[in-house]
Formats: sequence, C-alpha cells, structure tokens
Amino acid sequence: MKNLQYKEIQAFVFRLWEREVTEEKISEKEKQLLEQWKTGVEKNLDEHYMKESRERVLFSLEPYFASRHISHHSNTFKKHFFRIAAAIILLFTVGGFFIYHSFFKADKYYAESANRKIILADGSVVILLPGSQLTVEKSFPQDTRIVDLKGNAVFTVAKSKKHPFIVHAEGFSTKVLGTVFKITQTGNSKTVDLYEGKVAVSYAGAPVAFLKPHQKWTNFGISRTAAVISYEKEKTTHKIFPSLLSLSFNDVMMKEVAEVLQKNYGISIIYPKEFAEKKITADFTGGSTDENIEALAFILGLEVQKEKQTYILK
Repeated sequence: MKNLQYKEIQAFVFRLWEREVTEEKISEKEKQLLEQWKTGVEKNLDEHYMKESRERVLFSLEPYFASRHISHHSNTFKKHFFRIAAAIILLFTVGGFFIYHSFFKADKYYAESANRKIILADGSVVILLPGSQLTVEKSFPQDTRIVDLKGNAVFTVAKSKKHPFIVHAEGFSTKVLGTVFKITQTGNSKTVDLYEGKVAVSYAGAPVAFLKPHQKWTNFGISRTAAVISYEKEKTTHKIFPSLLSLSFNDVMMKEVAEVLQKNYGISIIYPKEFAEKKITADFTGGSTDENIEALAFILGLEVQKEKQTYILK
C-alpha cells in the first residue's frame, strides 16, 4: 500500500464510495486492501488529529440531520445518506492522513553517521552533525523563522533584518538576524560558537547573552549557569587566548560554582565542606579574580586568605 500514488488512492476511495451508494458488493480483495490501508494509516496517524477530523465532519453534517425530516418510508434515502456521511468520514481520516503529512506535519531531518547539509526555504544552510535532528514546520519561513534542534549543527542564516531566525535547542534558544554560528549539545553541556554577525542566547535562570564574532556562550554543563568566553587573537603572537567576559550563577551549588571558577581562573579554592551544597546566586561579570572571590566569600559570610594561586575561605 505504501507504493500507491495519491491519485490512485483517491480513485480507490471514491470507487468504494460509489459502490456503497449503489449497493454494489465489495470484493474480498478490496476488503483486504481496505483493511490493510486502514491499519497502516491509523498506526501512523496522530490520534488527536484523527479525532478532530471526525468531529469536524460530523459538525458539518449536523445541519442536514436537523433540517431534513426523513420519514419512515424513506429508508433508502436514509441508508444512502448515512453511507455518504460514512464515506466522507473515511475521506477525512484516510485522505486527511495524506493532507496532514503533505501540508501540516513538520519536516524532520536526521544526520546519522555523517554530516547532512540542509537548505531551508529562506536560503539558510544547516549542517547537521552526526546523531542530530532538525525539525522545521511546514509554515517556515514566517515573520519569525523558527526551527528546533536536537544535537549539534552549524547554521549559516540568510540575512533578514525583519525576520529573526530562532533555534530552539534543548533548554535554551539562539536568536539571530543573519549570521554563522554553531550549536553544540553534549549531555547537560550547551554551547553556542559565533563566527559571523550577532546572536542573542536565552537560557532559563540566566540573563540573555549577546555574542559577537569569536565569542562562545556556554553553561559549562551546569543548569542555571551562563558564561561568555572570548577567543580573540593576541596581536603580537597571533595566538588565541580564551578570556572570560561574563559569568553568572542562579541558585547553583557552591561546589559547582567553585569548580567553574577554579577551571577558568586557574586557581584553587578551599572552603568548609558544609558549604558544598549551599546554593549561590551571583554575577561575576567585570571583576578581577580577587574581586570575584571576595564577592563569593561575602555571599557565604566567610573571609578570604590568599596564598599564591590558592584562596582559602574560612
């Protein structure tokens, strides 16, 4: 049944309808085909959509049931009328399946063992990395161009000042007007690398971050944590040195805060064990390492003692 073309399917449905109305018998072969078709369609059809289709048909037929005074002597008309109604419902459920998949169901693109290049209707190009999935609604592109991403992908977005492009990833979103960027999602770790243009990254529990070229947004694999890292080249040596431009935590455990600070500042932090599970809310943007550790100690109600690259909170 899967190989049938839409016109052949349409002709088959109307032929069945004709046989119902004229009271011709349906052959065993036709009954088998219809049963296979019904089973295959209902297996893949969305139950909610199927129910809505039936309700719309019955609602449309309701005026006819109310307005036509069918007497006990018009059994033939009644029989034909209800058969026609049943045929219409068949068309809506079975034919609706093809309409739904052709015009309404979102397009899903998968990259299995290799990269996959996808060109969207607006000219934007998406390179899906292995194991990733992109979902694009049939209505794309609208005033706001929205896609959903699971996994990793590189986006080259067609420029449009009037139509923002938004990528809904797993737990965060990236909004752009026209740019080239990469989204990476590995477990709890989320990152956005910007190569050209500008993007705004929204993440639950963190302030919106605006990136410029050669900058990265990341959550370091920790919920309600957000940072922007710059990867500018050093003018004399042309080596790339990462520098932390912003860092914020919103209700994050002290042990996770300390881990991020130690890794990014190249320091060691010693603190009382009983503070490990304490939740911290802080914004360390703009301060020096000493200033940020002082701020952390203040939040905890502790004092700081510094010994070379080790900070002791007590």
